[in-house]
Formats: sequence, C-alpha cells, structure tokens
Amino acid sequence: MSNNKKYVVDANFISVAYNLNLSLAEFLLLLYFDNADSQNFDIEVISLKLKMEASDILFAFNNLITKKLISLVSEKNESGKITDKVLLTGFYEKIEENQKRLIKKNVKEDIFTKFETEFKRPLAGMEIEIIKAWSEKYEESLILRALEEAIYNGAINIRYIDAILYEWSKKGYKTREDVENNLKKTYDKKLEETSILDFNWLDDYDK
Repeated sequence: MSNNKKYVVDANFISVAYNLNLSLAEFLLLLYFDNADSQNFDIEVISLKLKMEASDILFAFNNLITKKLISLVSEKNESGKITDKVLLTGFYEKIEENQKRLIKKNVKEDIFTKFETEFKRPLAGMEIEIIKAWSEKYEESLILRALEEAIYNGAINIRYIDAILYEWSKKGYKTREDVENNLKKTYDKKLEETSILDFNWLDDYDK
C-alpha cells in the first residue's frame, strides 16, 4: 500500500460514524482499517499512513474498543509469528442496522404513497399513525393486500382495513401468500360443491 493511497468511504459509512459521534481520529482509524490491505495493528505503519501521533492513535484505538466498534485478536501468520489483527465487526453491525432502518423507512414511505394514491387525498395525521402501527405489527405485503380487499369491496377507509388485518391476524395470516392460498382453498371447495350440486344423478343412473 503506497503512501499516496486514496481511502474510499461510502455515504452509509459516514452517516453511521456521524451518528456515533466519533472523533476525527476514531473516524480515520476506522477508515484506515476498512481500506487497509492488512488488518494487522502496526502503530508505526498507521502513524505513517495517517500522519498521526502514536499517542493519538492509541487513544482513539482504545476508545473504539471501549465502544465495541472494533476488536483486537491475536493470531499466527504463515511464519508462525503472532500478530494482532483488528476486526471491525462491531462497526459493520452498526452499518447493517442503519441500512435496515433506511430500508424500513423507505418501505413505510412507499406504503403511505400507495394509500394516498388509492384514497385520492393526503392522509390525515391519525391515519398515518395507524399505518405506522400496522407496519410495526404486519408485513407490508399483508397491509397492501388488505388495502386491495377494501378497494374490491368499495370500502376504502382505515377502519375497514384495520378490521380486515385484525381478522386475518386471528386466522394466522402473515403474508399476501397466506391470504391468496386461503382464498384458493375456499374457491376450490365452492367449485367442488357447485359441481356436485350441478351433477345430474338421474341421467347418470339411467346410463
């Protein structure tokens, strides 16, 4: 790794570091190990690459360990020499949690957009809170299927959809597939019953 290497960092990395209120030294250390060809903790190399004093590096390093964002493990290299290796497992877990939060936020915003499209008006504050509560309890696919059911029955309002979700929850439905599978079973059963009723038993007997 040359002294002129450019370190790469994505927006999510910066966002998580900012939310954790890290110092500049802590941020640079994380950035260094995230981009380093070797995860070995060599304070002289790190000092040279980051142009930081050894004391500042140790202070920031200990802070990151205390915050459980990094860990230090000892292992043998190919020549049998024991070296200290830095793992960023804790920090990467924070990044993953942040990504999940962003996805969940986007899902909720998408749900609100779909409801407003079908309602043909902006959602009221209470309606938004109810949909938020649904999102914490039900999968998105089930909520949108309940919306479709309300549209089909000509009852596009929050109370009706809430009643649908409540009934489906009691029956153990958790996804759109659960609802569709039950509807298919009901349809097949009705079709079978209809076929039996329509069957001309006398004609069959005469033959």
